[in-house]
Amino acid sequence: MKKLSLIVAALGFFAAAAHAEPATYSVDPSHTFASWEIAHFNTSTNRGRFNKTTGSVTLDKAAKTGSLDVTVDTTSLDTGTAAFTKHISSDEMLNVAAFPAAHLVASKFVFNGDKVSEIDGNLTLMGKTNPVVLKATNFNCYMSPMVKREVCGGDFDMMITRSQFGVSYGLNYGFPDTMRVVIQVEAVKQ
Repeated sequence: MKKLSLIVAALGFFAAAAHAEPATYSVDPSHTFASWEIAHFNTSTNRGRFNKTTGSVTLDKAAKTGSLDVTVDTTSLDTGTAAFTKHISSDEMLNVAAFPAAHLVASKFVFNGDKVSEIDGNLTLMGKTNPVVLKATNFNCYMSPMVKREVCGGDFDMMITRSQFGVSYGLNYGFPDTMRVVIQVEAVKQ
């Protein structure tokens, strides 16, 4: 009888899991940043990050689907050096006065087992939208002891061709057209 009860309970659990609803997660701005890096005359690597990011992620673990809508405040650029930040923010590069936000939207999530391994979407930067592929170098969900809710996130890498977005400064000096963008994200289940 006890064995039968366990089997019925297990079947009920799996039936409930199979009919799980998609969950919505809000981006945690204190754990979510977009950073970039680009070679500097093939000698060192220039890096910077954007300190303000907002958005949401919808994840259906049972169906292995998801979507995201994330906005990066480009005026929050921080390179660690005021003069360099000002130069990157200028109309020669990102023109953050005219384009104060970058927007990432995706509706195709690729899973490897129960973990997100890739996200395909579109990035809008400087008024131009192009497809991008974000590769998960880390993905995990956990019960946060701080907020007492599930948190999902990871590190997501993508390579972009900056001239496709109108950022061509330095190409004639030999700076590469491709650059690496990493988005570290944690999002809290709502």
